Amino acid sequence: MNPTPLTRLSLRTVALGYLFVLLVLPLVIILWRTFENGIGAFIDSITTPAAISAFQLSLLIVAIVVPLNVVFGVITALALVRGRFPGRNLVQGIVDLPFAVSPVVVGVALILLWGAGGWLGGLESVGLKVIFSLPGMVIATIFVTLPFVVREVEPVLHEIGDDQEQAAATLGASKWQTFWRITLPAIRWGLTYGVVLTVARALGEFGAVIMVSSALPGQSLTLTLLVHSRYINDHNTFGAYSAATLLMGIALVVLLLMTVLERKRDAK
Repeated sequence: MNPTPLTRLSLRTVALGYLFVLLVLPLVIILWRTFENGIGAFIDSITTPAAISAFQLSLLIVAIVVPLNVVFGVITALALVRGRFPGRNLVQGIVDLPFAVSPVVVGVALILLWGAGGWLGGLESVGLKVIFSLPGMVIATIFVTLPFVVREVEPVLHEIGDDQEQAAATLGASKWQTFWRITLPAIRWGLTYGVVLTVARALGEFGAVIMVSSALPGQSLTLTLLVHSRYINDHNTFGAYSAATLLMGIALVVLLLMTVLERKRDAK
């Protein structure tokens, strides 16, 4: 069945209208409210001590989370693709768990586990405070970003197979040499794409982090929490819009990087 030109035009109009109302219009309003007082006011708003501290903390969490997820993600993807072991399907389900569980539930679970009355809450007596501090925020972010590297590397490993790895092994290469010279170059684009997705998710995480953060400026306030704090607690709508615009700018940079990497990966 071939749709008529009028039908195609109607479908495109509905689709574009839907995207405009849900995506474009809110972004336009945020940008307008951010720059209605001039770019100088925007710069002043995002260079306050609280904003700078929130930006630095967000980058610190990303700097901790990404390497850990890269190591875990590559090892897990290799185990799932190359290995055959009992409980493999269970591991597959656990990897996808962050997609199914609400981040707020993750935060509550971390409080029950690491909080003062939790199973591991006694660690605070030896000076290890997890909840309402940086470690808890890092753990929450690791959980919600866990699947991205695994799910980007896994199909690449399926595609390349293990013929070259077996050939390298028969020639006397160690497992580390095989991984470094054969496997890693073959999965580099999938791994890079997974890293970009992890960075984007880590920067924008809110639900899990707010549950395990004290949200105190200069201590445990990320950019996403700064937007919430300015809008809800301080009733500083302009400051909230400015922080949201900064986050949006970072997201656009990440989106452009994802587009470039995807084109390079397709070209390969």
